[in-house]
Amino acid sequence: MWIKKAVFVKSSKSIRQCPPADKPEFAFIGRSNVGKSSLINRLTNHKGLAKTSQTPGKTQLINHFLIDDSWFLVDLPGYGYAKVGKEQRTEFENMIKTYLAYRSNLYCVLVLIDSRLEPQKNDLTFLEWLGTNQIPFVIVFTKADKNSKTKLQHNIELFKQKLSETWEELPQMFITSSETGEGCEELGQFLIEVQRNGNQI
Repeated sequence: MWIKKAVFVKSSKSIRQCPPADKPEFAFIGRSNVGKSSLINRLTNHKGLAKTSQTPGKTQLINHFLIDDSWFLVDLPGYGYAKVGKEQRTEFENMIKTYLAYRSNLYCVLVLIDSRLEPQKNDLTFLEWLGTNQIPFVIVFTKADKNSKTKLQHNIELFKQKLSETWEELPQMFITSSETGEGCEELGQFLIEVQRNGNQI
């Protein structure tokens, strides 16, 4: 695997508490229960790095992991149907958007989309917000092994069609599975290339 070392650094309640912004940073985010923690663990070859749970909304802080002593992988709270109150959900949203908008060393946001589902409104709304705020991102479809190939391609095509209604150019997309490892090497190479190119995607 392309990652040799992955170490948890800290959890933060706000951007002010985050580690110094002195290394390239890649943030992972998606709807609750999208398989974010499982994918992070697969990418880093470290089963217990990010905490997985059957309960949506497990991640509630900005979690920094130092990768190969050279860049940060950031696990952000999910959005969607996490079982938290309206006030707490608003706090999460403000924390996430402040981090995404103002974190100076953020190279790219990896938006995880559940490939088992047809386009979801909260995913599309979040992508629109990223585009409006000119925050670089790619789309990572997860749980590819949970669908038939036909259903998988059907859902992805529907997603592309939906995005094409408002986007002139579609973002780069990856199809992954944390169970089989599908797409993980490709995604890892993308992260390496973005670092080499100095924040250009």
